[in-house]
Amino acid sequence: MRELDDTDIEILSLLVEDGRRPYSDIADVVGLSAPAVSDRVTRLQEAGVINQFTVHVDQSTLRAGVPVFVQVDPAASALESLRERLADADGIEHLFVTAEGRLWFYGRAEARNVREWVEGLLGDDPNAEYSVTLVDEAEWTPSVDGTAFALTCAECGNTVDSEGESVRIDDSVYHFCCPSCRGRFEERYQRFESEA
Repeated sequence: MRELDDTDIEILSLLVEDGRRPYSDIADVVGLSAPAVSDRVTRLQEAGVINQFTVHVDQSTLRAGVPVFVQVDPAASALESLRERLADADGIEHLFVTAEGRLWFYGRAEARNVREWVEGLLGDDPNAEYSVTLVDEAEWTPSVDGTAFALTCAECGNTVDSEGESVRIDDSVYHFCCPSCRGRFEERYQRFESEA
């Protein structure tokens, strides 16, 4: 397995800025040919680093609803179901789960019904404590710059380097730091599959 290099990171940064940027433009910036950029993007997709190319809609230009930032402290037993419901809810643009088990989200609510909207989202955890902050301006600028970037072993969580391995199981690609991690993962996967 090949490690991600500075060129991969630069390509990712350019795609984060504009996912529709032509490979020829990227090639000019990174000093490769357009086919070489295409090959690297394909490799990043196969490795699971790039999952999809999306359109980012600037909700502020649509002026739909009141922008709010909500912090929720749900019961531990309700955390996962609430996270799933919020991830699928209309009006929520960004959702975060903190290490402490709190849910934070940014979205747009109807001007007169902010409390009803939030309490409707909380559903089966009506006793969850929450706070709402009205947002004056929001800017979302995802970036891969300035971060340590490496693939993570699916078995032990260690960093996968050039001696690591990748394997496709069913429709997913998994990365491993060593053959023993790959073996343990595949053995457990096969056991779960046979028990299902």
